[in-house]
Amino acid sequence: MTTRPRRVELDPDTVERDLARLVLTVVELLRRLMEGQALRRVEAGDLTEEQEERLGLTLMLLEDRMGLLRDRFGLEPEDLNIDLGPLGKLL
Repeated sequence: MTTRPRRVELDPDTVERDLARLVLTVVELLRRLMEGQALRRVEAGDLTEEQEERLGLTLMLLEDRMGLLRDRFGLEPEDLNIDLGPLGKLL
């Protein structure tokens, strides 16, 4: 059985879910970039202990809220990995 690549398709019946999927994909991409930057700053010793703790808490809260929003719209984490055609998967 061949499965079709997952792309963003706007359907009048599912426009809210599709829009949420697109927005959450962008937020997830930004979250991953921020997490990578935070790890680099921690490893470089650029942050105080308080800044590290606050940054870690912020990233955990963001991940938690992302989970709540995915649940609200019936999305799984893999649903946010949009297929960009010849460029491959986004995440």
